Amino acid sequence: MNNWIGISLGDATGVGLEVTLKAIAAEAPADDTKYLLIGDETSALKLARHLQLNLPLQKFSGYGDSGRFFITNPLTTPLPENLPAGSPLAAHAAVAALQDGGQRCLRGELDALVTAPVNKEAIIRAGHKFVGQTEFLSELAGTKRTAMMLLGTDERGRWLRVALATVHIAIKSVPEKLTAEKITLAIELAAQSCRDLGLPRSKIAVAGLNPHAGEGGEFGDEEITTIAPTVQAMQQRGYDVVGPLSGDTVFHYALKGEFDAVVAMYHDQGLAPLKAVAFDSGINWTLGLPFIRTSPDHGTAYDIAGKGIANPGSMIAAIRLAKQLAKNKS
Repeated sequence: MNNWIGISLGDATGVGLEVTLKAIAAEAPADDTKYLLIGDETSALKLARHLQLNLPLQKFSGYGDSGRFFITNPLTTPLPENLPAGSPLAAHAAVAALQDGGQRCLRGELDALVTAPVNKEAIIRAGHKFVGQTEFLSELAGTKRTAMMLLGTDERGRWLRVALATVHIAIKSVPEKLTAEKITLAIELAAQSCRDLGLPRSKIAVAGLNPHAGEGGEFGDEEITTIAPTVQAMQQRGYDVVGPLSGDTVFHYALKGEFDAVVAMYHDQGLAPLKAVAFDSGINWTLGLPFIRTSPDHGTAYDIAGKGIANPGSMIAAIRLAKQLAKNKS
């Protein structure tokens, strides 16, 4: 039976549609996966022709349709052409596509959802309460027990997988917001991700918050009061986890294969090394949702939108991970 991969097309004034079309064209020969693109039909069909991808994209009428590449618009009217970057109309359409894709997953119609980039500022300016796609889908699914994992490979094919204990908050807020509960959840979900990937083990490293993991309390005491006790509690529960380890070395050892995943304490602690390793092929994977959701690890790239030069590498990687997870799950 064919797996159905849904792709919400994100901000229509960004590069989401371009990288999506390029990615599914590149992946088409690999297997018989069916793709449902969710967004503006008119622009998708037009761009597919313009890019000369030889992609037989057709309007979606039902899951029994013959063919493999489909497009559906959750809105009743097409978007106007030549919208300015960050247009409110594009923002509304991006939210509608994201919601439609999530609902299809919750109904069991899609085996995974890949989400193209959106612009948070544009969505908020358009009148939506919006923190991010991860938080939006978590609320749609009725769960708060989710975490963001970023993963990718270097030029030698070595994986780095990073789960975040805290995400989009100011650096000055991290010590206050960093709780044992959040670290525990990140460890649990990181270990589960290794099992979902079919890895032979789930060895997790937990980074410290402060330089040199606090140097015994010299540079802060969060390692002593919060992180180390949480790691010890997880060890007692049977998890293969170590830490807190110094943030300036732990990612090096993870890349060498000593750990299968790293739990980072804050956004840039985890994403800076990940993007240094896999800038063009990084993947955002939402752990803890009741369905599979991946995303390319880049933004809308308004500056190059419409020029036909966007690199689809990260979208290809996100689609491949979604397909792998769907196959493992089935």
